[in-house]
Amino acid sequence: MEWLRFAIAALLILGGIFTAISAAIGVFKFKECLTRMHAAAMGDTLALALVLMGLVLLFGISFTSLKLVLVIVFLWLASPVSSHLIAQMMYERKKREHDNI
Repeated sequence: MEWLRFAIAALLILGGIFTAISAAIGVFKFKECLTRMHAAAMGDTLALALVLMGLVLLFGISFTSLKLVLVIVFLWLASPVSSHLIAQMMYERKKREHDNI
């Protein structure tokens, strides 16, 4: 049973690493700010959540796993707010550039 828990945790961590690498490539490859922001948000929420959930499985039920779950909750609450603020800033900037033309 222990090996199954380790295998699932390893798959979660590897999935998180793959998502983080994909997000990093997307941030450098995309040209527009909003598409870069989307790639970075995927790295924030999905990749870190997968890695942290894998670590929660490895640690089992403990105070450390509770702290990891709280980190995931904080990231899921903070990342959309920051993404929304960046998108709003870009919208206002493009609106000002369009009005000045």
